Amino acid sequence: MALIHKFKQGENYFVLDVNTGSVHIVDELVYDILSDEGMRSKEELLEVLSEKYEKEAISEAYDEINELIKEGLLYTEDRYEEIAHSSMDDRDYIKAVCLNIIHGCNLRCKYCFADEGEYNGHKGVMSLETAKKAIDYVVKRSGPRKNIEIDLFGGEPTLIMDTIKEIIKYARENEKKWDKNIRFTMTTNSTILNEEMMEFMDKEMGNIILSLDGRKSVNDKVRIKVDGSGSYDDILPNIKKMISKRTPGKTYYVRGTFTRANTDFYEDVMAMVNEGFREISIEPVVLPDEHPLSLREEDLETIMENYDKLYEDMAKRKRENKDEYTFYHFNIDLNGGPCVYKRISGCGAGFEYVAITPQGEVYPCHQFVGKEEFKLGSIYDDTYNAELGKKFKRAHIYNKPKCRECWAKFYCSGGCQANNHAFNGDMNIPYEIGCKMQKKRIECAIALKAE
Repeated sequence: MALIHKFKQGENYFVLDVNTGSVHIVDELVYDILSDEGMRSKEELLEVLSEKYEKEAISEAYDEINELIKEGLLYTEDRYEEIAHSSMDDRDYIKAVCLNIIHGCNLRCKYCFADEGEYNGHKGVMSLETAKKAIDYVVKRSGPRKNIEIDLFGGEPTLIMDTIKEIIKYARENEKKWDKNIRFTMTTNSTILNEEMMEFMDKEMGNIILSLDGRKSVNDKVRIKVDGSGSYDDILPNIKKMISKRTPGKTYYVRGTFTRANTDFYEDVMAMVNEGFREISIEPVVLPDEHPLSLREEDLETIMENYDKLYEDMAKRKRENKDEYTFYHFNIDLNGGPCVYKRISGCGAGFEYVAITPQGEVYPCHQFVGKEEFKLGSIYDDTYNAELGKKFKRAHIYNKPKCRECWAKFYCSGGCQANNHAFNGDMNIPYEIGCKMQKKRIECAIALKAE
């Protein structure tokens, strides 16, 4: 299927050829000539557009567009469906694991998908024995993969920092024997970080995700402590110290969440920028419709306006080469990455990526933890449900009817399987509000790259 997508962002007109990923910045005439449904005849265009443009200009532009089509830069055919279906029989190897080392937290965030860190009754702390066994389980199933990523996740991981040190020590002592490179990452609410923790984390963590929801007024309404008070004043100085200690070249980002209470999240990004942060993510909350903080259809207009404001600010800074920052959701590589397979299959949950609970249960990802029908196995039984893993692998863009015809399919890869299932009871039916926000972010990202 030959697809293009055209859109206006800022003062520019853009055309994306979906199947090659080529982006064209065009004038208004070319923009009006092109149609998402396919090229119209020259005769029809002359009739429809002659009141707005000179007929000679329309004819010349039409001929130039046809040259681009002949060169394979517009309205190209999809060449990847066969790759998607033929890869189903390939052997799968795990390359990343979310190690849920603690199902418990010292905060009570009002939007927490993990039931305030307790994962729907699956509360607990991972023992060192279980952690070692979990790493062994992943190494065994990583096959020829050289690199393995382990995300230390919770709840709040820093509550058991001594165990974390032993976990990393075990990996470091054995990675040569395993012939693997183990890269650790960690997500923390930053409330109890101290100097020793920070130095250790800087040394051992390939990436550190530091949670903060932007403005103090916003953060303290939703990211609350056990006693009901806000967490901002505990978090902010610790994040600043952690970033100041980060070795140049090592990555981090400050990650926030926006909810129905702050659909003006542009202001939260600006609050972070004004605090000196330059690696930032503010992500939309995903909650059931009945939750007071959930995002709804009527919120989308404001949300889109805030993405536009964010784009305008980032584009202006880029043009002026001044005080630039990175916004995680506007990061897109237009020069070929990620690979085609990754664009088709998404995050790899359930077949390349798994989550392991404190009890040693294996799930497709951290958002499926506690949903027994999605339990993949147990590290103690050394089991893995390969057929369930295949079900996740088959949930790629070509098995999702709405995605097949969508211009954004190679950027979002069909959306989050957990969100799709949570809202529609089916991984192959995309979460619609999430789709609409994602498309807007992709447009902003493409426009920024074109700057």
